[in-house]
This record gives sequence, C-alpha cells and structure tokens, in this order.
Amino acid sequence: MATTTAVALPGPRRVVHVDLDAALPELVADGTGTEALVVGRRDGYPVCTAGLTLTADPSDAARVLRALAASSSGTTPTAPAPVHDDDLPSVSVVVSTVVDRVEGLGRLLDALERHDHPEHEVIVVDNRVRVPEDDPLPALLAGRRVRLVEERRPGLSAGRNAGVAAARGEVVAFTDDDVQVDPRWLRALGERFVREPELDAVVGVVLPTELATPAQVWYEAYYGGFSGERSFEPVTIVPEDVPGAMRFARVAAVRPDGSVRRRFPVYGIGAYGAGANMAFRRTLLESVGGFDPTLGAGSPARGGEDLAMFVETLWRGGRIGFEPRAVVHHRHRRTVAELHAQLHGNGVGFAALLCALVARDRRHVAVLARLVPLAATAKARVAAAALFRGRGADHRRAADPTLPAPASTPVPRSLAYHELRGFPAGPSAWLRSRRRWRAVGAGRPLAG
Repeated sequence: MATTTAVALPGPRRVVHVDLDAALPELVADGTGTEALVVGRRDGYPVCTAGLTLTADPSDAARVLRALAASSSGTTPTAPAPVHDDDLPSVSVVVSTVVDRVEGLGRLLDALERHDHPEHEVIVVDNRVRVPEDDPLPALLAGRRVRLVEERRPGLSAGRNAGVAAARGEVVAFTDDDVQVDPRWLRALGERFVREPELDAVVGVVLPTELATPAQVWYEAYYGGFSGERSFEPVTIVPEDVPGAMRFARVAAVRPDGSVRRRFPVYGIGAYGAGANMAFRRTLLESVGGFDPTLGAGSPARGGEDLAMFVETLWRGGRIGFEPRAVVHHRHRRTVAELHAQLHGNGVGFAALLCALVARDRRHVAVLARLVPLAATAKARVAAAALFRGRGADHRRAADPTLPAPASTPVPRSLAYHELRGFPAGPSAWLRSRRRWRAVGAGRPLAG
C-alpha cells in the first residue's frame, strides 16, 4: 500500500482573486498560512493563476503581483464583442443530486438565481433511490424558481438524462452540487455558442473554492487544475477528418486565429473538459441518446460519463469549445482518504469508459490499439511532472524574488498509485455496471 510519508504535508493555501488592472491588494502572511493561490482577473474574468509565498512584508507579494500583471498582459485574449440578450440561446441548467451535500446545493441554487442570463431555467434532479423520512429537499427548494424532477434509477447518468428529458432550453448546461458558479457562467457559455454556431458543446474552467487541507492542495497540484494543465486560452477542439480507421481519432485544439495549440488523441479530451462545467446543444444530446447509464458516479464504473459524451461528440465530427470565461469553483475532497478514493475511481472510470466506447463502436478497438501505448506514455509523463512539480522552485525564487512561485507543490507517489491501480479494475466494473443497469430496466433488485 502506497503511503504519503515521502512528501511533507503542505500547509493551507489562501485562494485570492485579484483584479490585475486595479490597485493591487496588500497580501501578508497571517493565521491562514504563508502560501496563496492567486487567481488574476481582468474585466471580471480569470486570466491566469500563480502560487505565491507570503511574508510579513506586503512589498514582497506586491512585486510578484506586479510581475504577474505584466507577464499576463501580453497573453490575455482580446475581449470578444458583446452578444445581445436576444441572440443568446435559452439554457436549461441540470443539477443531478443524491442530496448528500445540502449546504453546497443551497449555495449553488442561490448563485443560479442571480445569474446574468435572460432566459434560463434550473432543473434539480432528485437521483436518490430511497428518500428518507426527514427529507431536507422540500425545505431547500421552497420558494425557489426551480423545477424538480425525480429519477429513482441509480447513477449520475440516469439523473442527467432525466434532466435532459425535462429540459426546455436550446442548450443544456451541467454542474454539480459541490460546485459554485461565477455570476456570468451561463452568459459566457451562451455567448460562445452564438459566436461559433457550429459548436456542439462548450466547456469551461474549474477553479478551487478552497485549498485548506493537504488533500485539496495535492489534488490541485496533481491535476494542475480539475482535469489537465489549466489554461485560460480559448480554443476549439476540432476532430481531424483523415481517411481510414483513424478518422476523428485525433483532435486539434485550435486558437481563434486558426493556429493549432496542440494535437492529441480524442481520448485525452479530459484535459479540457469535466462534468462540473459543461454544456451541450440539446439536439446533440438527443441524437446521441443521452449519457451512458453504465458509466458515472453511482454506478460500479464510478465515472467517465462526461468524457464518453465528449468523445462521442468528437467521434461524430462535432466540435467542442473551451471557454475560459465560463468559470465554476469546485470544492476538492478534504481528506487524503477521500482523495485516494476519488483518484482510484478516476482510474476505474476511465478504463470503464474505454470498454463502453468499444461496445458502442468496434472501430475504437483498432484506434485504441494504435493510440494506447502513446497515451500511456503521455500519462506517465504527466504524472511524473505532477509528482516532481515545484521541487527546486525555492532556489529560482531566491535568484529572482519577482518570479511567481509555481501554483502547485510536490505530491506523494500514492496519488498516481491509487489512480493507476484503478485502471485494471475498470473492465470488470463496467461489466458489473452493465448487468446492474439491465437489472434496473427489467425491474429486478439491484445486486453489486
């Protein structure tokens, strides 16, 4: 069993949002710790992040903030032209929940009621198999402009599909009950669909709400963001239409000027998107048949339903826009045990996702045979970079104190261990999940 003793426990980090074009705040070390994750914003939207070591002298932080503002000014994308309210698509926001995070769900619904979008609805899907006698949900929803949908079949995919079936909007956006959303989240999603009418989906940035525990700091460091290396550059994920078996198997992240930022296998789309912050045209969801009910939280497969939908979108020749102005804030798992369980579930879910894709379209077999070795090598590089990220940063900062510290820290090998050990369990988990879903459809008692 891997342990966390190889790496010292990190202290808490403040998450500080700074307007880079306004008077910079004075930041000093206090009782909340000496480290901070600075989220630099311009025009109300995040444009960069950087780690910051705080001291008792506010001028130390000021030098770093000024350097951050200067370095990000040349890379900040030009603000897009505004979109008129009448041109925005109607949006249905679907939140599927098992009501185990009541306070978080309440805060999310409060934020959605204040959203800057002229035509949107909020659909809460009660995805509990059984409802307790002391049910907190009715009181939570009382007086709110929320539509309640019940879906007693287990699994996040089933809940999301029930929300899609009830949705009236042209676009269906999804987030989770452990997430908080920026006030302009929906507008940013809708505006991107207007600017690029050929898009089938739009995904956005996920930032942490807090970095108060070692597990939260490590999760942020390991993933460099919610899924991949965090980026604030808008791109469009475009499948490469090459002849033969590899058609749409590789995709390109294309900048607004038409240049290619990077190319990668379609199965690596998780570097840009996650289920906590995604939106699809309702017509696309209906044509695909909804989220795969053999995948996702609440199923033995434990995850992968969001990535499966992204892959299916691109596999059909569709396009996905990455919109950094669409921002949500995720509360990472607070304990190391919860983090290990989550990472193990990520490994299980990804392997189960590949099984589900192959079952849907056998062409994935030939593609995976060619791409899996490359993908495994790339994953190993990413994991190694995360494990050693931040080491050696102290001498660089001493040489030039105006350099922002890395927005991450060395993490224990146990994180990669728990994720990687989930991969071999994925196929059997998917088979159990498929049997379970068939039992649900036949009205038989659930087993396993």
